Amino acid sequence: MHLFRWIVKLIRDEYGVEEAVLTRTAVLETDIGLSIDQVERVLEFIADAFAIRFPGGTLDEVVRLEELCLLASWLKGLYKRPAFIGDQYEASCRALNPTASV
Repeated sequence: MHLFRWIVKLIRDEYGVEEAVLTRTAVLETDIGLSIDQVERVLEFIADAFAIRFPGGTLDEVVRLEELCLLASWLKGLYKRPAFIGDQYEASCRALNPTASV
């Protein structure tokens, strides 16, 4: 929950997105209105802040704000593997993030 809140504040403060738009089911590009470059920058902020690494193809796996939060939590070892990620992507994540939980 705290990680989700931190990501919401990050997007709100960095990109001026109204907090009411930043719901769990919000699609990063269409509902929130972030460009691909902005979403990539958000991933960089999260990676730096939580000492995790997102592999290539993350934007193919993550569409909604909730998915981004679940993925970041899992990579940090705070949550179980999200059901929405594919097996190849999971292997890439685990190779970069030994803290990812089961």
